[in-house]
Amino acid sequence: MLERLSAKFGDIFRQISGKAAISEKNIQDAINEIKIALLEADVNLRVVRRFVNGTAEEALGAQVFRSVSPAQQFTKIVYDRLVALLGDRRQELALKGPDTQTVILLLGLQGSGKTTTAAKLALNLKRDGRKPLLVAADLVRPAAVEQLAVLAEETGVAIYKETTEKNPVKVVRNALKHGAKAGSDVLVIDTSGRLEIDEQLMKEIQDIRKAADPDETLLVADAMTGQSAVDSAKAFDERVGLTGVILSKFDSDARGGAALSIKSVTGKPIKYIGTGEQVDALEPFYPDRMASRILGMGDVVSLVERAEETIQEQEALELQEKIASKTFTFEDFLDQIKRMRKMGGIKNLLEMIPGAQAGISEDTINEKEISKSEAIILSMTRAERRNHHIIGPSRRKRIARGSGTAVYDVNRLVKQFEKTRLMMRKLTRSKKYQSSLLSQFGM
Repeated sequence: MLERLSAKFGDIFRQISGKAAISEKNIQDAINEIKIALLEADVNLRVVRRFVNGTAEEALGAQVFRSVSPAQQFTKIVYDRLVALLGDRRQELALKGPDTQTVILLLGLQGSGKTTTAAKLALNLKRDGRKPLLVAADLVRPAAVEQLAVLAEETGVAIYKETTEKNPVKVVRNALKHGAKAGSDVLVIDTSGRLEIDEQLMKEIQDIRKAADPDETLLVADAMTGQSAVDSAKAFDERVGLTGVILSKFDSDARGGAALSIKSVTGKPIKYIGTGEQVDALEPFYPDRMASRILGMGDVVSLVERAEETIQEQEALELQEKIASKTFTFEDFLDQIKRMRKMGGIKNLLEMIPGAQAGISEDTINEKEISKSEAIILSMTRAERRNHHIIGPSRRKRIARGSGTAVYDVNRLVKQFEKTRLMMRKLTRSKKYQSSLLSQFGM
């Protein structure tokens, strides 16, 4: 996510860091490069102007500290201003106590991913110990109610729907009563959208808002649409009044214009970002962590949080013991591929490791190659997965046929596995090797 912008900032800071001393001209050149990078990222023009002018004023007037280099100081100034641009700090949902009903109203244009986001948000709330109820109030888009029902079943969240009612306001009122009786403490209301903002849509949303009296009114906006998402947020806020924004499809957004503009233009915080198609791919939005990722500093906190959600402590200790004792097998390797996918994929994870993306090509993090490796391992027998030393020439031919690959691919995977196993064993046994590897990641 935001790959282009992150790459641009990386180039700018590398140029500055490579200089023995930094002049006013160097700073001004860097700020001009930042301006170009932000404009290419489709950031709002007024936002760009305020950002670069403020950065220039602070950088040129900053007191130079002996404890840090001018390049480090300039990086810190840009980081702080980027955090402010993204919203300063994490904005939590305004949730009432568990004995009181909280209402969250979701709005958005058609195709923004609103229905899927409703299910994702409900699952998040469920994991936090809440008892959410999904409300199917999109009665315009064909199959919207059925889609939400399928997602509700997948996430194990209760749903309120009516198959014959045509008035969404009545559906919402009935859902409020049903939720109170059922003991639901959070209602997540999915509303209808349009291809573009029109008077009929706004009137319907205003009527629903009046009936629901929501604690949160969140716009679901497609991050990939850039300034169009910002314009939609502004229009919805003026007519309905928003409390925040959820940016969907954020994992596919290479530019970042919407994320960097919405808070400044509308004054409304980004509360969540959609990071994939899976129902659990919704993350709280942290401005400081996102600024770190944009500037190539990584996001170790989010990485650790994802790992804690995916890997139990006992499992981690057992894995460490296997690696240290050379009993790590293809079976374990396959488990780690599955865990990595649950955590968002290797490309997403590398973005969180400080400096890990530097010099890494697309080929290195090719998900197709990972899928090919997975197919090869799945074509092995259980005995072969547990002891790769028995995989001779005839077995390799059979595995290649079974996985739809070439013998060359099988040979390469076995060699890579042996090298990886050796490297991991060194890492667990040698403090010096650990320190060397972490220093390569800038940690």
